[in-house]
Amino acid sequence: MDEKLRLCDEFAKITDSDSAVSRRYLAENGWEMERALNSFFEHDMEKVFEVVDSPEKERGPAVKKKKQSHTPQGGCKPERDVSKNNVSSIDLTTDEPACSTSHADAGKTTKQKAPVDDQKLSLISWNVDGLDTDNLAERARGLCSYLVLYTPDVVFLQELIPPYVEYLKKRAVSYTLVEGGEDGYFTGMMLKKSRVTLLGSQIVPYTTTQMMRNLLIAQVTFQGQQLSLMTSHLESCKGQAAERMKQLRLITQKMRETPDNVTVLFGGDTNLRDTEVSLVVGLPSGVLDVWEKLGRQEHCRYTWDTKANSNKKLPYTSRLRFDRVYLRPASREGVPRLKPDHMALLGLEKLDCGRYTSDHWGVYCSFSAG
Repeated sequence: MDEKLRLCDEFAKITDSDSAVSRRYLAENGWEMERALNSFFEHDMEKVFEVVDSPEKERGPAVKKKKQSHTPQGGCKPERDVSKNNVSSIDLTTDEPACSTSHADAGKTTKQKAPVDDQKLSLISWNVDGLDTDNLAERARGLCSYLVLYTPDVVFLQELIPPYVEYLKKRAVSYTLVEGGEDGYFTGMMLKKSRVTLLGSQIVPYTTTQMMRNLLIAQVTFQGQQLSLMTSHLESCKGQAAERMKQLRLITQKMRETPDNVTVLFGGDTNLRDTEVSLVVGLPSGVLDVWEKLGRQEHCRYTWDTKANSNKKLPYTSRLRFDRVYLRPASREGVPRLKPDHMALLGLEKLDCGRYTSDHWGVYCSFSAG
């Protein structure tokens, strides 16, 4: 296939656009895929959060923009590989949007303040779908309401965009934000400053990704324990299984290579199917899939669930466990061993705009020292 035709085909698949749009963006950017994709996804994005420029506007209705097209089942949306890692302090407020419960949500959850145990580590991992700009400001406020309710020590976020990050920075006091990129869309971490101390961070590139994905790692201390925190958004789409499994191998390699006095926690949108994990001979010894360790609870199985989540309005039903949390406890004698004790899905309630916080459910986990 002609190289330009191949690039057009790949661009169209990633962005869910037609051949004319693909050719225009690629031609305008010298037929460089990364530049063309960033141009496509960044177009007019700075206007998305204009509604939150003042406190008065924050309480008003969310901005509605025409949303970007999305590819079904996790989407084929690129994440730019960025070498620079920005860290800044942010302040979290207690303002939250009201929620209404749909029939699909009935009996699943209610918005009650989660109890805080000083000896436990709590974590949220969530693909916030920042590339869907429809009702994005209100959906970002929805995320903040869950942070207020659960006060997690660590938050892993995927599909952040720069305006979303700026919004989080404006809302804050108690978290440090570690970014996995600057442009397009990327991952990030939020670390509760009163309980988690950031020692350092780095971005590990996936050298053969076609979607500019990477692995974000942060070294931290929590209650005197050393932790290595990892988050990523693995290659999207069923047809990208080989690249996705290659990325999983790199993640588990990094987990195994971490010194045995350090606890490793990974969380993110893996886009994995269970059969793919089996094809890489499962997880290595000592690495736990938290959902499996807690008894494979059915109500926490599907984090991408178009039967219950209507944000994408797809003509078919897809229920998959894309979002996963892995734990490799420290094994050195005398070092506390973290063990999972609870998991729940978040974002099951509709916001006032009639949509959910994201097309993915969030994953909440807590861990105790054994």
